[in-house]
Parts: sequence; C-alpha cells; structure tokens
Amino acid sequence: MAMTFTLTPEPEDAAREQGRLLFAGPVTFVKGVVAMSGLPPADRVEVCFAGRSNVGKSSLINALTGRKTLARASNTPGRTQEINYFALGEERYLVDLPGYGFAEAPMAVVAKWQALLKQYLSGRATLRRAFVLIDARHGVKAVDEEILTLLDRSAVTFQAVLTKVDKINRVEREAVIEQVKGALGKHPAAYPEIVVTSSEKGEGIETLRAVIATLE
Repeated sequence: MAMTFTLTPEPEDAAREQGRLLFAGPVTFVKGVVAMSGLPPADRVEVCFAGRSNVGKSSLINALTGRKTLARASNTPGRTQEINYFALGEERYLVDLPGYGFAEAPMAVVAKWQALLKQYLSGRATLRRAFVLIDARHGVKAVDEEILTLLDRSAVTFQAVLTKVDKINRVEREAVIEQVKGALGKHPAAYPEIVVTSSEKGEGIETLRAVIATLE
C-alpha cells in the first residue's frame, strides 16, 4: 500500500509554545566536526538539516533561531565541509550537514566528506530525524535522490522541507508539492508530512519549530 503524504498541519497551541520556547532560549554554536571522533557526546535528541548547495539551509536555520548570522550563508555553494553542531539549550542539538551537489572542492575532499556523512547518518543513535530541504523552485532532483536513498539505507527517518515557497506562485506551488509527494513515495524512510517554508516571509517557521521541539 502506497504511503499518503500530506502537508504538516498548523501546530496545536501547546506544541507551538513548546517550539517557541525551545528556539527563544539559548542557541549556541558548539563545534564544527570533520571526523566521527570529534562528535559531541550523544547525550540528547538531535535533528539534522541536509540539502543541496544553495537550497537556503543557512537562511532557514537563522529564521528558526531568530538569529541572522548564526549559520553562515555562503556565496560559494558547497564551501562548508564540516558537520556543524548547534545546541538548543540543554535539550536538543541542531546539526547542519554539508551542502551536497555543485561543491567547488577537490574530488578527494568531496569523497572524504561524503564518507563522513554516511558514517554520521548510520552511526548516531540520538539522531531522531533528518530534515531534507528541497528548493520549491526546482522540486526533488537527481542529486536529492542520492541523499534520500542514503537515508533509506541508514534507516534514518527523514522529513522533506520545501524552502523558498515565496519565490513561486500558487499554481507552481501545488505542482511542486505533487512532484515531491511522488518522489517521496519511493523512499521507505520518508516521514509522511511535508513542511512548507519561506525564511523570508516566515511561513512554516512556527510549524517546523514545533515539529523539532516535540520529537522524543
């Protein structure tokens, strides 16, 4: 039986407040990690953000945390080649994974950081969910399929997050949502709800905060 995908509904008041409190509290950069040995202690729930280069990942993290420069947006896609850890108080880690695709880096460097990504996804027991960012202007592309397949193989539940929905009109939005639903249907690790966001307009930010805050 095929899985049915829906848009994540607006959060209940309690969940909305839980999300607000989590992200209104202390948010600190912990460290950038280049090897599994450098990961911080697995002492709390963590979520990770993955997305191809230029998908708006830094902008979304900054919008969630209400801090304009917490995650650095780069004009050179693929520049960040570390797993960056942020602490949401004492409760959660938010993990920013390296952007994939179009990386202007030597092949050996790319191969090393792809290996680190695979090790992290398959070996981090406290990782509750991966959020895979999909540019609403383009939908799921072949380079996204690679990470989705990796998440399937790693048995990591992932949830699609559409970014930059303010850049398209209503008809285009409906079309890309249907395209994403179709693509996700091929992946057993996909969570059956899609979050629709705009970092610029604030759409979906409270919803995504609530999702992260209520994960156990």
